[in-house]
Amino acid sequence: MSVEPGKWGIIYNPKAGTRKVQKRWKEIKEYMDSKKVSYDYVQSEGFGSVERLAGILANNGYRTIVVVGGDGALNDAINGIMNSNAPDKSEIAIGIIPNGIGNDFARYWNLNLEYKEAVNWVINNRKKKIDVGYCYFYNGENHVRRYFLNAVNIGLGARIVRITDQTKRFWGVKFLSYLAALFLLFFERKMYRTHLKINDEHIRGRIMTVCVGNATGYGQTPSAVPYNGWLDVSVIYRPELLQVVAGLWMLIQGRILNHKMVKSYRTKKVRVLRARNASVDLDGRILPKHFPIEIGILPESITLIIPN
Repeated sequence: MSVEPGKWGIIYNPKAGTRKVQKRWKEIKEYMDSKKVSYDYVQSEGFGSVERLAGILANNGYRTIVVVGGDGALNDAINGIMNSNAPDKSEIAIGIIPNGIGNDFARYWNLNLEYKEAVNWVINNRKKKIDVGYCYFYNGENHVRRYFLNAVNIGLGARIVRITDQTKRFWGVKFLSYLAALFLLFFERKMYRTHLKINDEHIRGRIMTVCVGNATGYGQTPSAVPYNGWLDVSVIYRPELLQVVAGLWMLIQGRILNHKMVKSYRTKKVRVLRARNASVDLDGRILPKHFPIEIGILPESITLIIPN
């Protein structure tokens, strides 16, 4: 299939079931039309469809793929592109129009929910090669490599994602689900028997959460930069209740690495040899728990359209 040069392939990932969804897309579409943007549009139809659609667009020759969605949709799109048969994956430019509340990677680039600003940045087409993280593991049948842009969380961070997904079905509102998850985990402070290998150092013990970040990792790896060829790692040990309060405040302020129960590392590869009963998430997507897991970095493997 021959695609007109410069034409965008747009993947819209809505929050299903509300009128606001279609209203927001109508506003975005009308604005792009007013700017004479040339694009083809597809809408995701459920879990896994964004990855499939991104792969189809990449295989069909689109060199600008725009994701209207949050971190999960962006992660699916990256995996679709990286697993596609496109011969020049690193030259495919990813544009982001944030949608929903899970937009940590977009916030790193100062992209907010103001769609006009995001569309203008994609039109401006300022490109930057960025790193892509990978997570290599055995899923029970095959060895699998999954890719990420933001972070891998093991333990507490992944458990928040899992509880949020479960409570979302009950509450129906994602923000309330986040509050419910944080409330439950604030008092739980569950620990996991963990064995990590980072920079030839073996780390063993009861750990509350591990974050391996290519970017900010929802504040847990605030110094991570997605274009320096390195991963940042934060290992958080068991805090007392008052230390949890202080830690949450430091997390909000971007100073979590100063907390005395946090140990930080910079590396190119992490081996998770064991994390007993711990959930694992990759950019908000829960992974099968089959250890060991290898987490690494692929420098400058994709192109991102960034703000001016």
